[in-house]
Amino acid sequence: MCFHKQELQCKATPDAPDAVYARKLQEVLGGQYGEITVALQYSFQAWNAHVPGKYRDLLFGIGAEEFGYVVDSMGNPWQGSYITASGNLLADFTANANAEMQGRLQVARLYHMTNDHGVRAMLSFLLARDTMHQNQWMAAARELQESKMEELPVPSNFPLKKEAREVSYQYLNFSDGKAAAEGSWASGPTPDGKGEFSYPRDPRRGLRCRRRPTRTHVSTAPPKYPMSWKRLREHCRTN
Repeated sequence: MCFHKQELQCKATPDAPDAVYARKLQEVLGGQYGEITVALQYSFQAWNAHVPGKYRDLLFGIGAEEFGYVVDSMGNPWQGSYITASGNLLADFTANANAEMQGRLQVARLYHMTNDHGVRAMLSFLLARDTMHQNQWMAAARELQESKMEELPVPSNFPLKKEAREVSYQYLNFSDGKAAAEGSWASGPTPDGKGEFSYPRDPRRGLRCRRRPTRTHVSTAPPKYPMSWKRLREHCRTN
């Protein structure tokens, strides 16, 4: 159930009208990383959550807050492809943290583009709420991993033996620069705790794939009709 209460969370009065700045402001409310995106993103994730309890409650709670900020954006129309709702909580929480980071970045830039005290007061409130939401999603992602409900690499229920593990942690540097080898992503333990990063000198060697598994033959020939139910079941089992 959704309930609309006609009360502002933050009351701020601009010093003077500014139509040009207002158009810029619309982007952080209804743009790709705006309030309409995150409001729907968190709600769809909540509706799609298979695990009841605190994680779904968190999604519903922040989603409901975001609906209070929704306004249409300027320029390009809003589209559903902005939403990320995979059904995997760790993947979604990480995407949510990114959305809040991108949104707060836009608001911070807009803050420096005006000297209007009323507008800055409103943006100050949005910045603070984005700070909270970034920390909430990061905390939720960390808690998921600590409780072993989901781990890296996502999805953690996919058997690692079915991937080409010899290249799982190889940094394949397709650049003539060498500085990237100095990063923690090129040597040492991996964040998932399941391997060690390596930096092969010739990245082309890492592209050699294992032999593909033998394909099972599947008949595409249509069954001959008329056919009894017994024969039809036998045909489906064998094909």
